[in-house]
Amino acid sequence: MSSEDTQLVPSDPTHERVASDGSRLAELLKKARDLPRSPGVYLMKDDKGVVIYVGKAANLPDRVSSYFVPSADLGFKKQPMLDAVHDFEHLVCDGEWEALLTENRLIKDIRPRFNVRLTDDKTFPYLVITRNEDFPRILVTRNPTGVDESGRVRPEMKNAKVVGPFTNAGALREAVTLLQRVFKYRTCKLDIVDGDERNKYFRPCLLYTIGQCTAPCAAKITQLGYAADIERFTKFLDSKRSVMLREMTAEMEQASAALEFEKAAILRDQIKAIEKLDERAKRSAGWQPESEVSVIDPKKGLRALQRVLELESPIRCLEAIDIAHLQGGETVGSKVCFVDGRPLKNEYRRYRIRSVGPDGTLNDDYTSIREVVLRRYREAGAGNELYPDVILIDGGLGQLHAALGAFDHLEMRPPMVISLAKKEELIYVQQRSEPIRLGRENTALRLCQAIRDEAHRFAQHYHHVLRKKKTLDEG
Repeated sequence: MSSEDTQLVPSDPTHERVASDGSRLAELLKKARDLPRSPGVYLMKDDKGVVIYVGKAANLPDRVSSYFVPSADLGFKKQPMLDAVHDFEHLVCDGEWEALLTENRLIKDIRPRFNVRLTDDKTFPYLVITRNEDFPRILVTRNPTGVDESGRVRPEMKNAKVVGPFTNAGALREAVTLLQRVFKYRTCKLDIVDGDERNKYFRPCLLYTIGQCTAPCAAKITQLGYAADIERFTKFLDSKRSVMLREMTAEMEQASAALEFEKAAILRDQIKAIEKLDERAKRSAGWQPESEVSVIDPKKGLRALQRVLELESPIRCLEAIDIAHLQGGETVGSKVCFVDGRPLKNEYRRYRIRSVGPDGTLNDDYTSIREVVLRRYREAGAGNELYPDVILIDGGLGQLHAALGAFDHLEMRPPMVISLAKKEELIYVQQRSEPIRLGRENTALRLCQAIRDEAHRFAQHYHHVLRKKKTLDEG
């Protein structure tokens, strides 16, 4: 064919896009299959690096690669995600329980647009052993601090031993019921006082009749004897429980050999429930700060803060800003919002800092604070978003001046801007030459500390994820 007969065929944009999508998914599939074969969490990202979905996996390569095979069908809600995913990151976890906790925490903090589960305030449960009672009880709760709506701690929760959180609520409750047959602790809400003459005439519940409780309510056991049972249960909870599990396994195998399959199945389920007691974290790890952080009476704190700041109107909305960074890189700003002293999670925001400091690095708190203030309050000042009564900056006088300097470029000035310095916990206030020093138990200071700490946690947790990922990449 001569060159004159050659015709240029117009390119088909749809064909090119499909080919491009196929190449992108093929590359993602190859990357997924190279992941370590272990439990973990994966974060799907769009072309701008924004996390759009967080998921957990018992086996990372199997789960993540299932998204990118040609036959993948994610359902009508998640299928559009494939058009948006351009990359993903992963975090290796010690087990499925840690993957579940990590997924839950990241979804609550990041709120990716393709996640529909775990975006509410529901938390994992805890096991509680009370201590301020003559006859301690065992209970399961999702409120480990015991703080009620009024800001007071329920009496039975004071000084209590709290274990967890546990990732399987059903298994935890089943284990509590099962172990009650062995240690015979009480799970009721009765206020039982040792030596009360009325106990002798009290009729115990059915649990005593079936041998599942020693009935301290009816004076069927001494305080010393009951305390010994609780002590044994506490030690059992903190141990590996290997002796009991071996005995139950042997009994299950005997039942199976005797063709008592129903009994063997019950024992099998009980063994699994006890084994799942190990699928828990420690409160010190901070997986569920929304339930683990004790908050003082919010109304009392707001009234006290209003007096301290000499404001005419009551404080309803308070926002706090914090900056987290790692050696000048991966700088993250956070903004948390509290209304009537309670966190309003839908108004939480995280900002990836784009500006640089005078020395050319990102490790500059003042520049970062100015950027966050400008990005957050430009729209709010125009009346398009909620505007707080008080804005709290994490830091000292320099951080406060940085925030006020940013407001000079905005049309609307804020009603009140303050900063809270760490260590000495001094409150710096706009247009005041001296900081405010409050007592450590002052409710206004404690409210500011709680909100400041929440902003710090919100910034730092995502930052810790980035740091962990960076460490893995460099390892």
